[in-house]
Amino acid sequence: MLKIKQELLTGLAIELEKLSPGAGARAAFESPKVAAHGDFACTAAMQLAKPLKLNPRQLGETLRAALLAQPAYERWVASIDIAGPGFLNIRLKPEAKQQIVHEVLQAGDAFGVQPSNGQRLMVEFVSANPTGPLHVGHGRQAALGDAICSLFQTQGWAVHREFYYNDAGVQIGTLAKSTQLRAQGFKPGDSCWPTDPANPESKAFYNGEYIQDIADDFLAKKTVASDDRRFTASGDVADLDSIREFAVAYLRHEQDLDLQAFQVKFDHYYLESSLYTSGRVDATVQKLIEAGKTYEQDGALWLKSTDYGDDKDRVMRKGDGSYTYFVPDVAYHISKWERGFTKVVNIQGTDHHGTIARVRAGLQAAGVGIPQGYPDYVLHTMVRVVKGGEEVKISKRAGSYVTLRDLIEWTSKDAVRFFLLSRKPDTEYTFDVDLAVAKNNDNPVYYVQYAHARICSVLAAWQEKEGGDPATLNSVNLAALQSPAAQALMLLLAKYPAMLSDAARDFAPHDVTFYLRELAACYHSYYDAERILVDDEAVKWARLALVKATAQVLHNGLAVLGVSAPQKM
Repeated sequence: MLKIKQELLTGLAIELEKLSPGAGARAAFESPKVAAHGDFACTAAMQLAKPLKLNPRQLGETLRAALLAQPAYERWVASIDIAGPGFLNIRLKPEAKQQIVHEVLQAGDAFGVQPSNGQRLMVEFVSANPTGPLHVGHGRQAALGDAICSLFQTQGWAVHREFYYNDAGVQIGTLAKSTQLRAQGFKPGDSCWPTDPANPESKAFYNGEYIQDIADDFLAKKTVASDDRRFTASGDVADLDSIREFAVAYLRHEQDLDLQAFQVKFDHYYLESSLYTSGRVDATVQKLIEAGKTYEQDGALWLKSTDYGDDKDRVMRKGDGSYTYFVPDVAYHISKWERGFTKVVNIQGTDHHGTIARVRAGLQAAGVGIPQGYPDYVLHTMVRVVKGGEEVKISKRAGSYVTLRDLIEWTSKDAVRFFLLSRKPDTEYTFDVDLAVAKNNDNPVYYVQYAHARICSVLAAWQEKEGGDPATLNSVNLAALQSPAAQALMLLLAKYPAMLSDAARDFAPHDVTFYLRELAACYHSYYDAERILVDDEAVKWARLALVKATAQVLHNGLAVLGVSAPQKM
């Protein structure tokens, strides 16, 4: 059906070009707002009527007659009706819709996947500092980032997943001191807690029980390893440097376990400290100075970020010589550009909104050829967790928040992924733990997975009873698929590739969850309307092919989200 749609679009483009030179390039179909009106809608007559100074309905009649004379329309279109001031509602013949079943079954896992476009994309996501377990917000970011990567892979992009973290700075010092105090036998609530006696203005220490776990393993002189580092503790409570390195390695290992439980993998871990040790930060600042985009004032170095749309100029280097946090961000994104990533997407919390303008300003001011609007950002809100009707705010393990691993252990990896992707990233979301484990139609991930499992059970029953081979369904005669329920299901299958393209373009994996829920509902309705394993062989085989194609698309869509497609439930 996808090929048929393209044939029909080509025919439309030919006739539009005859009516108005240049109009053919804008040939497009829309989905009718009411399914009963047809399968495709065309508004070209209304769009061309004014510049051509013609009545839109009369122009619609002219276009309708011309289209019906086109070979592709004669073969595949049952009727074209004119509605209102010139809408063309196009209704396909059943055999046109039936073609999608063959297309899905022949493509299999590759259905909806576009060929390589030769372009590279980097998605930076999670990027949690190694100071504690991953919280639910990191989980939302992991689900978003991984799904956006998968979406772009379906569109032919070579995708690189990167995790960036701050392995230096005040918070790492706080982590080291918190661990040292625990190793010395102190705990939250003691007189030396929550501030450092040597520095009363320092931030509060970390109170979670995981700090005691780090201290115990440090005293035991254990060795910890993560994806990017390995370290053996000295066991000396006075050795703050060893404590610091051990604590960071320990928490990186813990974060690796969280990500493994969530089945998220990264291609590269990028350390903020490397931007300083490699000289990238200093080189970036020098570029900005030489470009004339900075000035000295009140003992600080400022960036002229208002030249690039920021609401005020920003301090780059403070009076004490230290850099503000957006400076290494600029250096980091220059690194991304130099590594050949012409498109970059950052998944971050909404609290990072203020950094967008200054980072982009710094990249433009550096004059290294980076285009405006680089990088793209997807900002997400935090997540409330409700269990037993009450909000859960504290995890014993973390001390002050619910961890990603808590959520996975309470529900499942599949439920967490699907739920966290089921709303637009910038909308507030409440994760209902009880709903996520419910085995009923109110649970969206259960509803979708059950549709897949239900189809698999039908195919298994057919194989067991009749020795049927699913591979033979790929080329069966589909003429029996005439009912409204069957045609509605086929039409929805045909929308999958375009849905993927739109979702990738808009960084909108929630569109995939909406589609899958709609497809599951359409299948359940079809299953209730028509028996599949009937006596009539031609009808049975056609219906088996249709439901097998439906299972394939459900499987493909769930895979984009990182959610499994079980065969039994």
